[in-house]
Amino acid sequence: MNKRKVIPSLRSLADQERATAKKARASWQMFTIMAEFIEATEYLSEIRPAISIYGSARLKPESPYYKLTMEIAQKFSDAGFAVISGGGPGIMEAANKGAHAGKSPSVGLNIELPHEQSGNQWQDISLRFRHFFTRKVTFVKNSDAVVVMPGGFGTLDEMAEVLTLIQTKKSRHVPIVLVGAEFWEGLLSWFRNTLIPTGVISAKDLDLMQVIDDPDQVLEAVLQFYEDRETAEEQPAEGKSDEDRMFYL
Repeated sequence: MNKRKVIPSLRSLADQERATAKKARASWQMFTIMAEFIEATEYLSEIRPAISIYGSARLKPESPYYKLTMEIAQKFSDAGFAVISGGGPGIMEAANKGAHAGKSPSVGLNIELPHEQSGNQWQDISLRFRHFFTRKVTFVKNSDAVVVMPGGFGTLDEMAEVLTLIQTKKSRHVPIVLVGAEFWEGLLSWFRNTLIPTGVISAKDLDLMQVIDDPDQVLEAVLQFYEDRETAEEQPAEGKSDEDRMFYL
């Protein structure tokens, strides 16, 4: 047999096998994504209301933000809110620990990252995700409020996603509270002094967030948000503009 014909033929066969394997991996990945959504829905559909707490995995128990997170989480837990965190160390551990000491479920949405090698021990409900985006969707879908503690790129990513989805009306409007006025001031100043004048966001977009450091006031802000919404929905639509009426339909 002419080896000049055999070698290209074998190479072609190998290429076909690689293509088939690649398609199989892609199909399997879709199944794992679906499985993560199904499992999250099964476990979390009945824990409402719930609040998500975002923050750094790197802050240690001696950090004042760690202790503040614990206090906030327990207050929400005692008030009847399940508390959802990323399930890892740092602020996530503080959120689960505070919630675990309260009356409502402590939930962890775990994923393996360089600084989050294992889940913390304070989770009543523990889910593990292979895919980052399914985890973030689960956070947004199941959160009736979001508290953002100091954190790095991951925390900023999670906060920006929630803000974007609410701003573009792709997600329901929930209260967002930033804790740590001194920590967040530089970012908020950039929003006010650069993003708004440049025209890339509107001044009213800043109203999507509140900055509150007192744990009692954080809880009160979330409760007040829903009390105000309930009052608005109970008002009659007569005398309102067409745009206003659309809100009440």
